[in-house]
Amino acid sequence: MSTATARVATFEPASVDEVSRARLLWDTLRRKPLGAVSAALIAVLVLTAVFADVLAPYDPLAPQPDIRLSAPSRDHPFGTDDIGRDVLSRVIHGSRISLWVGLLAVGIGTAAGMLIGLICGYCEGRVDMILQRVMDAVQAIPGLVLALAIVSVLRPNTTNAMIAIAMVIVPGNSRIVRGAVLSAKQNRYVEAAQAIGCRHPRIIATHILPNVTAPILIIASIWLGNAILIEATLSFLGVGTQPPTPSWGLMLSSTGRAFMEQAPWLAIFPGLAISLAVLAFNLFGDTLRDAWDPKLRRNG
Repeated sequence: MSTATARVATFEPASVDEVSRARLLWDTLRRKPLGAVSAALIAVLVLTAVFADVLAPYDPLAPQPDIRLSAPSRDHPFGTDDIGRDVLSRVIHGSRISLWVGLLAVGIGTAAGMLIGLICGYCEGRVDMILQRVMDAVQAIPGLVLALAIVSVLRPNTTNAMIAIAMVIVPGNSRIVRGAVLSAKQNRYVEAAQAIGCRHPRIIATHILPNVTAPILIIASIWLGNAILIEATLSFLGVGTQPPTPSWGLMLSSTGRAFMEQAPWLAIFPGLAISLAVLAFNLFGDTLRDAWDPKLRRNG
């Protein structure tokens, strides 16, 4: 079981009659400074990705050979790379690639995992057994190995890296949703709805889905950080985003590794960006769990 899955594996579905989740989250952010800091870092990352064209001081693809491998200075705060491209501009534009791949991969993986989990948890029986054995087989393969295999079979590029990351996410998410659905089905109001003859789609939409939303949002927020890390790893290995597109992992692999001793800033700043992004999403996921898990609120 992955770290992200393990963190919410014991999540107890919340009642739809509780205080609004937004209020619970706000109260938790006020009590936990690390949660507020992580939310601020995520906001900065999103704004940087959205307004990358405005914030970047230079064209991230434009070489300036006369200032190649320049150390950080007032004109180039993060220095320049081996062909004179501004590292700050490339880091800023790299946030767009990382966030875009992360959001799409997590969105696809979460949607597919939710669908499979709903089917398994609600139908149970033979359907549940078959689908879960398939998920077990996929989950038995280490995530990075699975992503590498998928990208190798397809073709190394950003889109295929996104698909590979989504495939890594599906099994764990399906298990989380399945567990939440099985728990929600034990509620009296679900049994009552079934007894009066409500159709299955209505029961799922009205009584089941509201109780699985919270764990799915938590696992998705944690997986965003992991997706960014996997994308950077695939790019570092040369099977993710391809040059000359600015990508944090690609910057570490190409110039960062080649000029580590001569120009350490080429590895420091992309590596720092990856670390902060992953840390922010992981801390925010923990904050969501603290806010929305009824077990933790009772114990706290």
